[in-house]
Amino acid sequence: MDIAPKTWWLKIRMWLLVTVLFGIIYALVAAVSYVLGISSFIFYGIIAFGFMILQYMIGPYIVQWSMKVKYVTEKEEPELHAIVEKLAKKAGIPKPKIGISDVQVPNAFAFGRWKSDGRVCVTKGIMNLLSKKELEAVLGHELSHLKHRDVVFITLISVIPMIAWFVARSTLFMQSGKNKGSAVLIGIFAFIIYFLTNLLVLYGSRIREYYADMGSVSLGSEPHQLATALYKLVYGAAKANPQSLKQVEGMKAFFANDISNAQNEIRDLAQLDLDKSGTIDPDELEALRNKQIKLKPLDKLMEVMSTHPNMLKRIKALSVLTK
Repeated sequence: MDIAPKTWWLKIRMWLLVTVLFGIIYALVAAVSYVLGISSFIFYGIIAFGFMILQYMIGPYIVQWSMKVKYVTEKEEPELHAIVEKLAKKAGIPKPKIGISDVQVPNAFAFGRWKSDGRVCVTKGIMNLLSKKELEAVLGHELSHLKHRDVVFITLISVIPMIAWFVARSTLFMQSGKNKGSAVLIGIFAFIIYFLTNLLVLYGSRIREYYADMGSVSLGSEPHQLATALYKLVYGAAKANPQSLKQVEGMKAFFANDISNAQNEIRDLAQLDLDKSGTIDPDELEALRNKQIKLKPLDKLMEVMSTHPNMLKRIKALSVLTK
C-alpha cells in the first residue's frame, strides 16, 4: 500500500498545528500589550525563546545522563549497528550514534539536535524481548523521528505554553495600577490559553508517533512486526517494577509507547492476540482492520492527556497499512 498520501496528511497537520499555536500566542501577547499598554511582554517572549534554544542545545546531554546511556561501537554490538546502518541508508540520513541505556524497562528512543547529531538508543530491557525483525521495526520508528526532525518540531511548539504561562503570571499578580482589573482578567484568559496550548502540544506529540509508525513501514518493516513489538513493549512496561517506571517516567515522551498507561493498554491489546501466542500476526491484524474501535470515555480522556496515541487506535492505524 502506498502510504505517501497518509504521511503528507500528517505532515500538513503538524505544520497547521505550529501555525495555530503561534497564531494563538501572537494574538494573546498583542491583546495584552494593547489593553495594558505594556511592552515588557516582548521581554518574556525573548526569555521563553532563550529557554527553548538552551533546551534544544543541552537537551541531548540531559537525556543521555537521565537515561544512563553508554554509546557502543560496532565491535561491541555488531547486529545493532548493522540494523541501524541499513535503516539510516534507507531513510537517507547519516548513521546516528548508537547507545544502550542502563534501564530495565523495555523500550527505545531517539534524540539529537539535527540529522547529523542523531542518537538512537535501546534499553537493556528490550534486548532479549524482541525478535530481530521486531527490533528493526522499533528502530525504524525511532530513525523516522530523526528523519522527520521531530525534536525541532516539539521544541518549537513547547515554547508556546511557556509564553502563555509568563503572561498569566505577570498579569495575575500585578500589585497595583489603574489596569489591575483588566490585568487579572487577561491573566485568567492567559492561564486558560496555557492549559489549552499544553493539550495542543500533547496532540502534536501524538501526531508524530503516528508519523513515525508510518515511517517504520516505509523503511520496510511489516505492520504486524511493529504491532507485535509495541504489544510486547506495553506488556514489558505493565510487568515492570513500579520503581523502575518512576525513575524514567519524566522521559516517557521519548519512548515508543506511554509506559505510564501500560496497565490499562495491556488489557485491550491482549484481546487482539487471538491465539495467545504473544504476538500479533498478519491474520490478527487483518481482523482488527475490519473492526470498529470504540474507546471508553476514560480511555479518551487519558489519550488527550498523553504524549502517545491510544495503543489500540495506533495498532488499528497500522492494520490499515497492510497490503
